[in-house]
Amino acid sequence: MMERFRAFWTKVISPVANLLIRLGVSPDAVTFVGTLGVCAGALVFFPQGMLLTGVLVITAFVFSDLIDGHMARSTGRVSKFGAFWDSTLDRVGDGAIFIGLALYFAWEEPSRLYLVLSLVCLLMGAVTSYARSRGETLGFDVKVGIAERADRLVAILVMTGFSAIFDLPVLLYIALWALAAASTITVAQRVWVVRKQALADAGTTI
Repeated sequence: MMERFRAFWTKVISPVANLLIRLGVSPDAVTFVGTLGVCAGALVFFPQGMLLTGVLVITAFVFSDLIDGHMARSTGRVSKFGAFWDSTLDRVGDGAIFIGLALYFAWEEPSRLYLVLSLVCLLMGAVTSYARSRGETLGFDVKVGIAERADRLVAILVMTGFSAIFDLPVLLYIALWALAAASTITVAQRVWVVRKQALADAGTTI
């Protein structure tokens, strides 16, 4: 489903990507500006209680992740540094979203429980990505898990936006509980599959 979503929006943003290419803008610059926009949306608006505004700003800049990839492929400027840069800044943007929500629950809608849950989502989301990256670096197949990055991002933005539009904070609460659980399960799944493959490798070399 996420692949179809990505394919659809790639076609939509193609004219923007082509225009930026003609203007001489680099994919890495688009990645950087997009991350700044996501961070600004999360860290400026969420802590003030402006959840819908924050979601709209973040969503607008999230599409830079599609634009820079399309630009890199179209210009043949796909590089190892570009992949590293994109992946690293993705972690920064994702972290900013949950830090913004944590600050919201610290300042605007005080709740220690949901502040902690926001931080759990931040931590486990980061570990989810790290577990796959580290596992693949060691030569294992780690493409498993019920909560990929795109799933987590769409879920938190949609539910945060709806909670603001319909004035139903419970939607945001549900999203945080679900993401905390799903991210933790995903980490466990990735540890398990790496362990199985590592034991199998050890068995074949004895």
